[in-house]
Amino acid sequence: MHSPLRNFLPRNNFSELLTALSDGGYRCLAPKVCDGAIVYKELPSQDTLSTGISIHQAPGSYRVEITDSARNFGWSNGPQGLKPLVFKSRETLWSVRRDTNGQMTFTESAAEPDPVAIIGVRSCDLAALALQDKHFLNNHNRDSHYQTRRASLFLVAVNCTHPSDTCFCASTGDGPTAQDGFDLLLDELDDGFVIRAGTEAGEKILETLPVDPVAPEQAEAISRQNQRARECQTRRLPSRNLEQALFENLEHPRWRTVAQRCLSCANCTSVCPTCFCYSEQDTGTLDFTRSEHVREWDSCFTQGHSYIHGLTIRADTKLRYRQWLTHKLGSWHSQYGRSGCVGCGRCISWCPVGIDITEEVTAIVSAET
Repeated sequence: MHSPLRNFLPRNNFSELLTALSDGGYRCLAPKVCDGAIVYKELPSQDTLSTGISIHQAPGSYRVEITDSARNFGWSNGPQGLKPLVFKSRETLWSVRRDTNGQMTFTESAAEPDPVAIIGVRSCDLAALALQDKHFLNNHNRDSHYQTRRASLFLVAVNCTHPSDTCFCASTGDGPTAQDGFDLLLDELDDGFVIRAGTEAGEKILETLPVDPVAPEQAEAISRQNQRARECQTRRLPSRNLEQALFENLEHPRWRTVAQRCLSCANCTSVCPTCFCYSEQDTGTLDFTRSEHVREWDSCFTQGHSYIHGLTIRADTKLRYRQWLTHKLGSWHSQYGRSGCVGCGRCISWCPVGIDITEEVTAIVSAET
């Protein structure tokens, strides 16, 4: 469901939204500057939402700047996304105890998160969350840990008005404006927010807020800034479906040249909001009475990811980069019906050597070799 464009929340009443969420039982997470980057942190009070943040991003570069703007969300994405909030970087799936008689008892570790409202979610991360849902909540093998955390989320999205140089969500169809997947959606103006609901839960919160009618000039300003956010993006993928083109170019020389720069550091997969590879291991105590079965993030850029019975299938960086790109932009179509890239540009900004996925894939699928 989507409520019509009729609700304007003045900036000095924004705390009413936070109060309504808190009264609804939600713990509020909002974007904050931490260690030089935008990340989601719990709001200690209603008046601590950051203002005037601007982010400069380029290949291999991310920099936070502070301006005198009154806006709370005049920035593009940070490195975090929603993935760490539903798919933990490291967690115990089950534990085992052995008593003095040698009897072993297995205990499943259940995720029990509090309801969480996340303020400032961007359209690219909503699209990424929908892809994570397809993987972890499919009918054949639901992940209970992911499912529990996912059900606890209340998503307050904000349409992006200041994409970075590395963003290309317009070319993937995932932004810069959100179409669905949110509970509430905000369009930020200098004097406040146009707010609409996307779910019944969002409608209940919206009904408690002191909103005004949206003036024609406000609606026009929103339309203009959304159009600018689309038009200012200079990077793009050559197509939304590159499956056939990539698999027809598995021996393209570009795989070798990009591997000469790639460090196999896995930064790109760590910040990617859709990557879901993980490894599992058992960690035991020295007296052999207890062990835990742990799941943690992995990457197709690591040696262990393709290690099988004494053989590393993808032993060099060329094969690892090719695996990542052909899966992300190619075989995801066969698995999930669309590309695994939402155009957030994080892999470009957080690559230490500034490898640009849009540049590499364009070179690989072009007619020239």
